[in-house]
Amino acid sequence: MGQIKEISTNYSRIRATCTALGVASGHWAGNGFAMWIWRAVGSVAFVLGAIGLAVPIWPTTIFWIVAALAFAKSNPSWADWIYRQPGVGPAIKTFLETGAMARQAKIAALCGMGLAAMIVIAFAYRTPWVLAGGLGLIAIGALYVMTRKPLRDE
Repeated sequence: MGQIKEISTNYSRIRATCTALGVASGHWAGNGFAMWIWRAVGSVAFVLGAIGLAVPIWPTTIFWIVAALAFAKSNPSWADWIYRQPGVGPAIKTFLETGAMARQAKIAALCGMGLAAMIVIAFAYRTPWVLAGGLGLIAIGALYVMTRKPLRDE
């Protein structure tokens, strides 16, 4: 019985977070068309994140955060499946519930962004607008990661 209450409490927190972010959960999606749009967005984001499991410089977590939010609106059991995945699932769930990131996650994200910045510089140094756009987006992402609150137990 305690496990059911814990799952219900966690689901309520995630639902409140999704609502605060402008994303509601499955049966709040409105009509069937909207549910399928959210499911399509979640599926595309999930596949993009899965690419990151094989390609080291491709991000997984951010795409799976988008997928979890979209699935929370269209099919909560799919979002729950993401939360159960070892490695990224607990981090995604914690981020959606609290907005906090572990120090190691921040370091990994910033290192990945640094590597991405080097790749952008190497391939776009002759095209200033591509270079500025790429580095600008990376800088926005880095600023976002740096401003996330740390986990309480750190």
